[in-house]
Amino acid sequence: MPQHVPVRVRRHAAAVVAVLVATPTLGPAHAAAMVRHATLAPGHEAGPVRHATLAPGHEAGPVRHATLAPSHEAGPVRHASFGSGLSGLVELVVERLRLADAVAAAKFGGTSPIADPERERALLGRVATLSARTGLPAEAGVRFFRAQIEASKVVQRGLHARWRARPELRPRERPDLAIEVRPRLDRLTPRLLRLLKEAERGRSVPGRCQARLADARLAAQTRARFDGLHRDALRSALIPVCRPGTVDHRPHSGKGPVE
Repeated sequence: MPQHVPVRVRRHAAAVVAVLVATPTLGPAHAAAMVRHATLAPGHEAGPVRHATLAPGHEAGPVRHATLAPSHEAGPVRHASFGSGLSGLVELVVERLRLADAVAAAKFGGTSPIADPERERALLGRVATLSARTGLPAEAGVRFFRAQIEASKVVQRGLHARWRARPELRPRERPDLAIEVRPRLDRLTPRLLRLLKEAERGRSVPGRCQARLADARLAAQTRARFDGLHRDALRSALIPVCRPGTVDHRPHSGKGPVE
């Protein structure tokens, strides 16, 4: 091998050749196949192969898993599924809507009304502050969370009507709103705002945003197995997402639930 090739590349190539040479029964179809599990030596970018587990029924199966020694050769691990962008935002909105069921159960048959203007004012004030810290316009954060409030209202009222009409569907337990449910809702607030900020680039082109958002919504509601009530609520919750330039200056009426 030419001497200008980096040492780590030569080492890794030699290790692969060693595996192939040590396995003389390889047929032509598997001559280029790799080991199923390869753990590289710690402290090396690409050290010699320490062990190889071959695929059952094959002299050497395709690569299934590889654990690399700590290094910067492959860069940091990035998790780019539900934690960022529009799809991540939709998934978290779905998670919040699931908690609306618990809010509805906590309030059903009790003294807590669906509307709680005092808590709503406190929540929207916190949202405005957190939005500014996140680099998101406060108006955008507040507008988005007003949609979450309305979506929760859709779920709560819909479930209460359903439970009154069909007592057999009523929840068997009533969760504690202050201790069990609201802390979980509060933890979602800064995460939702961060994802709204991260999705800013995708939200900036309305046509493309609407198409991507519709795809993400359909996929998320399918995974969540949402019924018609929750699908309507999800659609309502996502209305402000592709309208980043629209600011709602109307004063809040105080007529919506905050969970």
